[in-house]
Order: sequence, then structure tokens, then C-alpha cells
Amino acid sequence: MEEPARPDPDALLALAQREGRGRLKVFLGAAPGVGKTFEMLAEARRRHAGGADVLVGIVETHGRAETAAQLGPLPVLPRAAIPYAGPGGSRSLEEFDLDAALARRPGILLLDELAHSNVPGSRHPKRWQDVEELREAGIEVWTTMNVQHLESLADPVARVTGIRVAETVPDRVLAEADAVELIDIPPAELLERMRAGKVYRPDQAERALRGFFREGNLAALREMALRRTAERVDADVTGYMRAHAIAGPWPSGERVLALVGSEPGAEAVVRHARRIADALRAPLLALHVERPAAPGDGGAAAAALREAEALGAQAETVVATDLPRAILAEARARNATHLVLGRGRPSAWRRLTGRTLSAALLRQGVDFALHLVPESALPPPPPREARAWPAWLGWAAVPGLVGAATLAAFVLDGIVPEGAMGMIYLAGIVAAAVGFGAPHGLAVAALSFLAWNYLFLPPRYSLTIAAAQDIVGAAVFSLVALLLAGTTGGLGRSVRAARARLLGLRRLVEFSRRLGAPGTLGDLLEAVAREAERIAGRPACVLMPLPPAPGQAEPEPVLRAAIPIDAEPDDAAMAAARWAMAHGRPTGRGTDTLPAGTAWQFRPMRTARGLVGLVGLRLGEAARLEPETDRSLAALLDQAAVAIERIELVEAAARDAARAETEQLRLALLTSLGHDLRTPLTSIRGALGALRLPGEALAPAVRDDLLATAEEETVRLTRTLANILDIVRLENGQVEPRREPVDLVEAVEAAAGRLERATGRRIARRFDPRLPAPRLDPALLDQVLGNLLDNALKFSGAAGEVSVTVRREGHEVAVAIEDSGPGIPAEALGRVFDPFFRASRTDRIVAGTGLGLAIARGLTVAMGGRIGAESPVVAGGQGTRVTLRFPA
Repeated sequence: MEEPARPDPDALLALAQREGRGRLKVFLGAAPGVGKTFEMLAEARRRHAGGADVLVGIVETHGRAETAAQLGPLPVLPRAAIPYAGPGGSRSLEEFDLDAALARRPGILLLDELAHSNVPGSRHPKRWQDVEELREAGIEVWTTMNVQHLESLADPVARVTGIRVAETVPDRVLAEADAVELIDIPPAELLERMRAGKVYRPDQAERALRGFFREGNLAALREMALRRTAERVDADVTGYMRAHAIAGPWPSGERVLALVGSEPGAEAVVRHARRIADALRAPLLALHVERPAAPGDGGAAAAALREAEALGAQAETVVATDLPRAILAEARARNATHLVLGRGRPSAWRRLTGRTLSAALLRQGVDFALHLVPESALPPPPPREARAWPAWLGWAAVPGLVGAATLAAFVLDGIVPEGAMGMIYLAGIVAAAVGFGAPHGLAVAALSFLAWNYLFLPPRYSLTIAAAQDIVGAAVFSLVALLLAGTTGGLGRSVRAARARLLGLRRLVEFSRRLGAPGTLGDLLEAVAREAERIAGRPACVLMPLPPAPGQAEPEPVLRAAIPIDAEPDDAAMAAARWAMAHGRPTGRGTDTLPAGTAWQFRPMRTARGLVGLVGLRLGEAARLEPETDRSLAALLDQAAVAIERIELVEAAARDAARAETEQLRLALLTSLGHDLRTPLTSIRGALGALRLPGEALAPAVRDDLLATAEEETVRLTRTLANILDIVRLENGQVEPRREPVDLVEAVEAAAGRLERATGRRIARRFDPRLPAPRLDPALLDQVLGNLLDNALKFSGAAGEVSVTVRREGHEVAVAIEDSGPGIPAEALGRVFDPFFRASRTDRIVAGTGLGLAIARGLTVAMGGRIGAESPVVAGGQGTRVTLRFPA
């Protein structure tokens, strides 16, 4: 029983995708002056009068009074001034303000001249790319375009008019429009408008009438416009049929389907189909059916599909084992009426048995017209692919395999019946067909039959067959040998293809396992960069968003991993990365946004919660990746985004658990205040009470000692209160770093010198040459370094050593502060940066509140860095090293 027809999932998906984007309506004309802008404005005024939110983004009236009058009450968006340094000097040019339109978000936005090239320095080089971004933001756009600006018609228009159009629009933009309205007037009427000065000024009109605006040119352009509009209507009919599961073909119009095979002549088939489609004034489709057991095509099918897309065809690839059935199913689903395929070079056996593709389509596709491309139009067959072994080796193995089987037969002679001796030779036939191919298997089959007949069938040493049962055995042997030789070769190709696919699947599973394994975010990002570099064959990097600094609206991308290690984007590439991170769209080389000026391409990693990072590829001179590579990379980005989000969710859960301990921290704060504030206040009050004694009751030395004690305790009290205020600001998120390039050598020298002067102790410093200048907040960094150095000096004792080392570690810069003090117990390392935590509670503990390291951690994280502690670090189980790491 046949399965009931179901709607095409692709057609339903296309309808669903349109729901999420802004609509696009194109007013299409054959030439300037037919009234596209006039009609667009007239329709916009009618919608505006009905209460619609209509905004004129940009309209070019070209001095036509009747067009300018149509603007009427419609609101107009002010244009943006863009500085331009041209041959005539620097000046300011007016252009469409894309950002203002996105902020305004009108119901309908009017954009004239879709093929317009934007002023250099704009976000997109072409206006149709502005339209794409507006539609992604959910804004409905109305625009105008002349048919000669379609990319696929550039060459035909140049042949007809003698003028090559410089500004073109990809055909897919018109194909993806939600509505296309043809604005058409006869050529004679257009010429009258031209002579009357309603299109150009009189001097310009005179030149146009002698050149582009000839009646024959206008008639040809009008035919192109009518044909493209008809194609669009036909596409709408086909989409309706597919979405509603209506079997085709419908006789509503002609559609040409080019069958793209894996042979090198596939591109010639596409070009021939394009000519047929042009003659029939019909749209063109291209279909490639990939068979799992078929050998690789060396990229011939991919090249032909790219050629088809360049010629304005819609390309599609499906996977199936039954080639004719898959072709006819796709042809009916897409309402095709003409099938175009190459004659190919099938074997003589296939031609004799009628098993060629063309014969199968003639038998089964009675509803279609079949076109075979002449063999003269196809290129000559390419040379055979080089094997891993010389070509002569396979033919040299043929007598070797027959000889080995004959030797085995002599050994078994007398044990195995003569009639069954032929079964020994079948092993050699299978080995030759699998290892070298069907022709070698046929050769082994022929020699094996002769050897078996001559050496073992009675009468021996003669090719004569005496017994009737031997004749039946020989016939069965021959038939089995031919079947094995013919089918085992295909089985070998299937096994090799399955092995290659299994290897690719295994690598994908292994990478998925690595993504799912527990680990740090740094390990995950390095694995993503390494896999992206392996897939694309280009240097790759991963950038993560840093929270925006004050005055910045968008996050700042920061390099977190790269393969190889020196694959760092330059300034121009980072500008493209910032745009990609702000808008969540591919940017850079080979894309529609900021393609010039950089060799890098940046692709977003997105989940349902938003963008989590970027993967950058240094494409160099290559404009695009191969389709298979592009699909593999897209799958990698999806998996990586989910893994990064998982780690971020785990970290967020940990932060939530930390917030649950806030009340405990507040209790610890009150406990700490009870001790750490009472002690200095008691000391200060006692010293002041003693100083109030009259006369000479106190010696001068005692008085000086009391004053010094009061001053020291006041400083201690001030530091304690400052630390408490800092930790409160950090917990409330009130710290907003102001980032700027910081010289780490100067920052460390300033902090260390200040403490050396205050304590009289020496702090050793070591710096790597050519250190980078990370973007940090100088004031916050100075506070972090001061807290850490002060802490190291306190806990290292009066005779202890303290050192600072600044070095480059990959894509980070590390500042390590080390002391030779008693160290930190292993069980306390995980909590040493918690507020109010003290690693020791002995009587010899150094005075403090336990907030210094917590403040250092909070300020470091606010600047986008990391902090960690190690202990012990010197001999004897002593010493502590605290390391700061910032993006370089």
C-alpha cells in the first residue's frame, strides 16, 4: 500500500522561518522611469492613511516633481552623514541611517533602489544587505529594483544593451521576497515620458535615448521582467503544492530540473539546462542524488551545484539508494516538467540490459519531458584516479591469485571431488573484485574457469568436458563467478565508503564526548579551537564576551584560545569580531558584512539563551569554505555552544549556592567587627586616657609611645573600615572598571616601591621582555597588587622573602606574588579567597579581618581576570604563591 502524501517539511519550515522575519515587498520594473517609486509611495500613502506606521527610509526622486509630491504626509528618516575621502578630497556624504531605522522600528520602511552601493565606511557595502539586517530585526521593508540589476542577468543585459550593470543584487534576495509587484508600461509610453522630461532632465534624456533607452532594448528588458515575475508566481504555486502535499506536476507552467551527477560533465548539463529554461522561459532547478555506496566524485557534484546557483538555479541534494525513484519523487514535489541529464558513459552491459538511468526514467517518468545532453557537449573523461598502488599491480595479481588457487587445488586433489574443485577458485575471484575492482575479478574468473577445466575436469589436460554433470557444474561456476565479480566490486566500494563515514562519525562522537566531559572552560575552548582548525584546515581561535565597560553598549570580545598559538586577530579583525558579537551574525571574509580589510571570518556560537562566543577562522585568500566543510563547522559550533552554556550554568549554580551563604557571611561580619573594631578602639581610648594625665606624670618617651600607638591603631581601624566598604561594593556589583592599556611593569614597580618605603623591606621583581599591555583599570589593579603584596609581607615574617614575577602565558599575562612564609594548609586552599576566612587561629596570627584576598579576587574578576593560590611552593612545605591572570 502506498503511504498517504504528507506536506513537505522543507516547505513548512520555509513558512515558519518567514513568520520570524520582516516581510519584503519588491516593486520590480524593466527600466528607470516606469513608475516604481511613484507606485510604492502611492501604496504607502494609502496604508498610512489607514493607520499603518509607515516611514520613508530613503527615496530618490531624481528631480521628478510628481514623485516628490507623492511623499506628502509620510514621515522621512533623516539621513546619516558619513565622511568620505575620495579623489576630490575629504567630504561628507549622506546615506541611509541603518541604526536609526533599527531604533525607530517602523511598521513599514520604504527603501528605494535596492541595488544601490553604500558609501565606503558604511556597515554593509550594499543596500540589499541593509535590507537583510532590517528583516532579521522583524521590520517590513518595501523597496524598488530594475530587472537588469539581478546578478544572473548581468551578462544577458550587457549583450542586449551594450552596457554592463555595475550594481547587482543576488537572485536569492528576489526569490526570498514575500511579494513582488511588477510595474510595467509599454516601451513606447516610456519613451514618450522620457522625451517629455518626466524621467531625466532634457540633456540627460537626449543621451539616454541615443544609448540605453532604445525601443528594442526596452522590449527585451520588459520581457525579462515579465519572465522573472512569472517565475516568482510559479515558485509560489510550487510552494503551495509542497506545503499542502499536492502531487505534481501541475500544468500551470514549465519548470526545468537539471540532474547533477558525479561525472565531470555535470557542469555542462547545468549550462545546457539553463539554455533550455531560457528558451522555455521557465525556472531552473538542480538536483544531486547522493548514493551511499557510490564512489567519491572528487568535488564534481559540488562544483556543478555552485555553477547552478551562479546561473540562478535552486540547488538541492538528497540521499537515496534508488536513483530513478528519488529523481522522480523530487521532480513531482517541485512541479518540474522537464528533466535534463547527461548521456554519461554506462557500460555495454547496462546499455544492453536497459539498466541505464535514461532508460529507467523513460519507463517510469511518463509525465515528464526527458532531455539528454549530447555527448559532444560533455568534456572528455578524466584520467583514472591514482591508487595507493601502481595500476599494473592489480593485473599482475590476477595470475598470482589464479596460481595460488590452483596450488591449493593440487593439495586438495583426491580429497575434494573434481566437480567441487571450482569452489576453491571463487576465493580468488572475490579477493580480486574487492581489492582491485570488477574488471580484475572478471579476469580472475575467466582464468580460473580455464584452469579448473584444463587441470581437474575429466578428461584432464584438455578443455573438453565429457560428463553431463560437469557441464552443469561449469555453467553454474561461470554464472556464480560473473555475479561475484560484478557485485563484489560494488560491495568493496560500499565498505570503503562506510568505513570513511564511520571514521567521520567516530571523530564526531569523540569530540562530543570531550565536550561533555567535566573540565574547565579553558580546556573546552582549546578543544573547540583545535577541532575547528582540523575541520576547516585554517588557523582558528575562540573569542568570549567580556562585560561592557562604562560607556560601552556592547560586550568586548576577548581571545581565549587559538590553534596555532600565534593565530591572533589583528585590529581590523577585532573590529569585525565586535560587530559579530553585537549582532550575532557571521562577519568578515566571505560574508556579507565587513568582508574587506581582514583575512578573518567570525561565526557566532548561539543557544536558545543567546550568543555565548565566537569562532574565528583565518581564511586568507580563500573566500569561502567547501559546503561539506561549512556544514561540519556549523555542527561543531552548535555542539560547542551547548557545552559552553552547560559550563556557564554550572558556574551560575555555584554562584547561587554562594549567595545562599550571604547570611552566614553577614554573621561573620558582625563577629569580625566585634573583635577587629573593638581592639583598636580600646587601644586608642586607653592611650588618650593616659595622655590626659596632668603635668609631668608622663615621661616624654612614654607620651610619644602612646601617641604612636593611637596613630597606628587609627590607621588599622581606617584600613578595616575601607576593606568592609570594598567588600560591600563588590557584593552589590557597584564596581565598574574603566579599562585602558596598562603597563604592568610600571604598575608593579609603583605598588612594590610604595610598600618598600613603608616597611623598609626589599621585594624582588622579575619581568618577561616584551610584555603586552592588557586593558585593565589602573586604580583597581593597584589596589589588588597592594593588598596581595601587603599580605605576603605580613605572613612571610620580618626576615622572609617576597617576589613578584610577570610573564606571558599563551593568550594571558600572569602576575605571580610569592612569599616564604608558613604557607596555607591544603584543606584551606579552596576557601582562602572567601570573605572573613582565616587560615590560622593561633595566638600568633597576624592582625586583619580576612578581607584582603576576598577583595583582590572580586576586583580581579571585575576586570575579566582570574586569581589562584598555591602552597607550599618552597622546600620544607612552606611558602605561598598567589597568581593573577588577565587576557593579554
